[in-house]
Amino acid sequence: MDQLKRFIDIYVPIESCTLRCDYCYITHHRLFNNKLPKFNYDADTIRKALSKERLGGTCLLNLCAGGETLLAPEMPQYIKALLEEGHYVMVVTNATVDRAFNEMATWPKDLLERLFFKFSYHYMELKKRNLFDRFFNNIRKMRDAGASFTLELTPYDDLVPYIDELKQKAFEELGAIPHVTVARDEHYMGVKPILTKMTREEYQKTWSVFDSKLFDFKFSIFGVKRKEFCYAGAWTGYLNMQTGTLIQCYGFGWTQNIFDDIEKPIKWRPVANCCQEPHCFNGHSWIGLGAIPEIDAPTYAEMRNRVCIDGTEWLQPKMHAFMSQRLYDNNLQITPPPSKFMPNCVMWWWKIKVKYIEKSRRCLLKFCRIN
Repeated sequence: MDQLKRFIDIYVPIESCTLRCDYCYITHHRLFNNKLPKFNYDADTIRKALSKERLGGTCLLNLCAGGETLLAPEMPQYIKALLEEGHYVMVVTNATVDRAFNEMATWPKDLLERLFFKFSYHYMELKKRNLFDRFFNNIRKMRDAGASFTLELTPYDDLVPYIDELKQKAFEELGAIPHVTVARDEHYMGVKPILTKMTREEYQKTWSVFDSKLFDFKFSIFGVKRKEFCYAGAWTGYLNMQTGTLIQCYGFGWTQNIFDDIEKPIKWRPVANCCQEPHCFNGHSWIGLGAIPEIDAPTYAEMRNRVCIDGTEWLQPKMHAFMSQRLYDNNLQITPPPSKFMPNCVMWWWKIKVKYIEKSRRCLLKFCRIN
C-alpha cells in the first residue's frame, strides 16, 4: 500500500464559473465572467516540481479553483501529469464541464483509481438551470470509469425548505445522501462567522439530519483557536499553481517559490504552536489527515465516503486505504523544546531549524536546535 507522505492544497487561478451561487464570493464580486488564465508553467514542469522524489514520497494533492476548476481546457493535462507521477489527486468541481469528464473517463485504470472528485452539490443552481442530468451523468461517468468521489452540499438558510427534496434526489441518483460542509460568511473581513442567521444550536440541529461526519467535525472545530503543535508547513503546504508560491498554510508566514528552480530543495517548516488563524478553516483536511497529532478526528476517508443502498461505496478501495492514513504515522514527530525556551512564540518559530533526510521513502525529521 502507498504511504501518505504529504498533503498539498493547490490553488488553481480560475475565477470564472458556470454557476452563480448566492453564497459564493465569485458571485458577490461578479468575477464569474473573468477570462481564463494563461498558466505560467506547463504540466511537465509542475510534475517535476512536485515529483515524488522532491516531495519525499507519495502525496495527496488537492486541486481547487476560486471558480470552476475544470473550466480551463489544460486542466486534464495537469491532473494526468500528477497522477502519472504516482500521486493521489483530488479535484473540486461542480461537474458541469462535459469536455473534461469525457477526456478523463478514457484514462487508464491505474490512474483513475488514484483520482478523487469532490462534486459540489449546488442544488438551487442545478435546479434553476436544469442541469441535474448533466451533473449526475458526469458523476456516474467517472464513478463507472473507476474514480472515487464525494458529494458535498454547502448549507445556507435559503436551502432549508428543500432539504428533503435534495436528499431524495441524491439518493435516487447516487444511492446515498450528500455530506455537508460548514460555510463561512465571506461578506465579513477578518474573522468570518458561519453563513447563517440561525443560532449555532438551530444551525447544528438543522443540518445534522444528514448524518455527515464532515459536518459534525467541521462544526465542532469552527471558531476554536488551535494552540497545539501543528505540522502544517512540514507535512502539508498551500501552493499557488500560477506563481509556484508555497506557504505553510492559508496566509501563514514562510513563503518560497518551488517552480522557478525545480532542482532546489523545498524547505519544510512547521507552523508549530504559532498559528495566526482564528480557527482551522479546512480542518477536515489538515487535522483529519493528521497535521495536529494530538487531536482525535475522523479520518479523511470517513468524512468523504458513503456506503450506498446497493453496498457499493463512493471511495474505491485503493483511495479509501490512502485517505484512511494519518500523516503522523508516516513522518517522525518533533519534540518541542520546554516552554522556558519560548518566551516569544513567533520569534521561536522564525529561529527553529528543521532538517529532513529522505531515505527509502521514509522521512527522518530531525529537530536540531534553537539558536
